[in-house]
Amino acid sequence: MILVNTSPMLPTGRTIASMPRSKQPPATEFARRLIAARTARGLTQVQLAELTRSTQRNISHYETGAGYPPVPVITELARALDVSTDELLGARNGRTPAARKEQEDPQLKRLWKKFRQVTRLPDKDQRAVIRLINSLAKAS
Repeated sequence: MILVNTSPMLPTGRTIASMPRSKQPPATEFARRLIAARTARGLTQVQLAELTRSTQRNISHYETGAGYPPVPVITELARALDVSTDELLGARNGRTPAARKEQEDPQLKRLWKKFRQVTRLPDKDQRAVIRLINSLAKAS
């Protein structure tokens, strides 16, 4: 009996069946923690790459568990994600249950995302936003 591969061939000589899947599950605990921290902040891989002066490809590489980032990159990731390196590396459980619940609240996620956008505004506009928030907080 002769087995014949009926999968279509690509120009590279590989078959579609042998191509890697587009979305790989995280293979390591570090990768799972990195994905959880990034999504908790409402960031895409591209946005995290920009914050860490890296590339989306590198972030994807770390999130699939294909490789670990060097120590300087881990500190940049932790800074950008507002977590400690201990949390990212799994040496500490992280935030309190109340803080975790706050992170899961969609309304708070949207607010934090907007606050991150405000940090990219010119100083004059940032001060105007702060004055507006202060006046709204006093009124309530």
